[in-house]
Amino acid sequence: MINVCHSIAGDIPVPGFHPEGMYEFKIDLDGDAIEEITYRVVFDEPDRHGVQRYTTRRIEGAAAADPFSGGTVVADGATGIEITGADGCRVWAGRAGDPFWIEPEVLHAVGHAFQDGTRVDLGSWTPAAAANLFAGHTVYSLVLELPDSALLHGGGQSRIGVWAVASLATDAGGWRPINRVGLPMIHPLFTQFDEQLGDDLNAGTPAEDPAAYGALLTGRIAAVVAAYGTATDPRDYAVRLVERLLPNVLPYRIGSPAAFGFLDWNGRSLIDNAPDVMFSLACNTPVGLSIGRESVTARPRSMFPYVPLAH
Repeated sequence: MINVCHSIAGDIPVPGFHPEGMYEFKIDLDGDAIEEITYRVVFDEPDRHGVQRYTTRRIEGAAAADPFSGGTVVADGATGIEITGADGCRVWAGRAGDPFWIEPEVLHAVGHAFQDGTRVDLGSWTPAAAANLFAGHTVYSLVLELPDSALLHGGGQSRIGVWAVASLATDAGGWRPINRVGLPMIHPLFTQFDEQLGDDLNAGTPAEDPAAYGALLTGRIAAVVAAYGTATDPRDYAVRLVERLLPNVLPYRIGSPAAFGFLDWNGRSLIDNAPDVMFSLACNTPVGLSIGRESVTARPRSMFPYVPLAH
């Protein structure tokens, strides 16, 4: 799932998916943090009813990393309609309720801690004041579902890595990545108050992450853990955690239930409390939002496309 155009930003001239954008699901089959399969989705301009037609392509091999590769069209249709593709994939795009939750006071305090190297300072805030910032909001969601066979043929391993990239066309005829996400909560942890780092992470590739950002994230985590005094060697703890965080790819074992928890990261379901997991691991001490899935005003559905109905 890729989420774009959140209503929390207020009214914008043209809501929906950017007609000059390119939305991609990247899949690594062999653990080298380089995509072997890309599913690429591009949208037309919305019609007078706000409906957009779009095309989904599958690109394989070395061409999967090439933004200009053509690939094979596997599905096309319009927003708001479930589409079944040629390779058994299902695609849906449209406006949905936001299925996630975040507590803004905790969020901002965590961001400050990892920017300043301190404990998470919540001031006078108490759990009784916890509220879901996303409650009542909508988001344009792009959902892709694949049969196991689409990823296992050709000798692919059962454990894969997945990330998503959104890019915009440039005036020079190229593509500029503007958002990249693999593991949840990387940006809230490290880039809330470091815009340049956020831009750099978005523009890079997972394979570059350890060399480019390993030392930086290690230092920031070690400083917070040292402030809490929860590890004999804060730097050693940080080094080992960064080895899990980078490259920024969400691991998943095909055919198993998704679960993003303290014990293991295996995909992410729509009800996993990823903020509590990531904030607590990064601080090496419990840090919770004091809210969970009960705070969501639009509940996920049990059937495809799974994201909540928009209200």
